[in-house]
Amino acid sequence: MNIGKLDRRYFFPLVLQVLPTDNFEVYAYMNDGSVRLFDVKPLIKKNTVFESLMDIQVFKNNLTIINNTVAWDIAGNRDSNKCIDIDPFSIFEKPPVSDPLIESNNNLTNHSAASL
Repeated sequence: MNIGKLDRRYFFPLVLQVLPTDNFEVYAYMNDGSVRLFDVKPLIKKNTVFESLMDIQVFKNNLTIINNTVAWDIAGNRDSNKCIDIDPFSIFEKPPVSDPLIESNNNLTNHSAASL
């Protein structure tokens, strides 16, 4: 798919899968087939709605998808009015990146083959 040619008048980005990193970033798998890497670090500040995400375990363990976008279900009740979320257009504006799951599978395969 030619990602640069999507007509934004008709295309609405949806997040289908998320994968957190240990560096307060999120890989977001989008409905156009791309993977985007969103850096949350600039948003995580004291006295903001993102303050609770300063704990990497909270960041990783509460990451989910609510309303088709990256979200953190801090209360644990899947209430979209009480979650922390990111506008899917903000995520989609990031450049596409390689799928880290494919890369890690390739590394495992190459490592296994090298050890034979």
